[in-house]
Amino acid sequence: MQPYLFPYIGYFQLVAAVDKFVFYDDVNFIKNGWINRNRLFLAGDVRYITVPLSGASSFLKINEVGVQPGDIWRRKIIESMRQSYSKAPYFNNIKTLVSEILFLEENKIANLAKASIVAVCNYLDLDTQFVFTSTTYENKYLNSAARIIDICRQEKADSYFNLSGGKELYDESLFKSNGIDLYFMESQLKKYQQFSEEFQPGLSIIDVLMFNDINAVREMVIANNINHENT
Repeated sequence: MQPYLFPYIGYFQLVAAVDKFVFYDDVNFIKNGWINRNRLFLAGDVRYITVPLSGASSFLKINEVGVQPGDIWRRKIIESMRQSYSKAPYFNNIKTLVSEILFLEENKIANLAKASIVAVCNYLDLDTQFVFTSTTYENKYLNSAARIIDICRQEKADSYFNLSGGKELYDESLFKSNGIDLYFMESQLKKYQQFSEEFQPGLSIIDVLMFNDINAVREMVIANNINHENT
């Protein structure tokens, strides 16, 4: 998966289901995606928090795209969270977690996004290993399924998991012929108490963490709470 900024809980359900999670960071950057932004319930509505980028272009790889220097945007994100979530039961802990990531001295969005994911996993005590495609496999000349299969071969993996959105991209028989079981996972977006009168599903994991303790969030993400099945 591409590294996303504090992604929604379905991303972490996938992380929790595997032994090793591969950040696909040397593919072309896509504007208006989830790499540098996500959604929270801010000022009474669902709005984006966004890390501003420097020189972002679809001609660059994700790991080549820079983060805008300076602290102004960082302080604005934290202040927006404070205004909207200060009365949430776990605000103080999660504000600290988010602040520590946003104020890292990282100048690339891929590293910042990865750090946001790893920090949440550490908070939840998930022991999945993480690697970047750009620094590990030396196979960026391969495309799509061929590259995934090569990564599985290098890792000696017999199972590959993806979210259900990947069903149109990969052929089960191709993976099977290479000794790999292909699984797609349906995310479970369990309702929990929010400030919104109507439950807003699929917001950033930040929203989930603001309203639920560690054990409750772990129960939402562990593998036996998810449906996963072959194509």
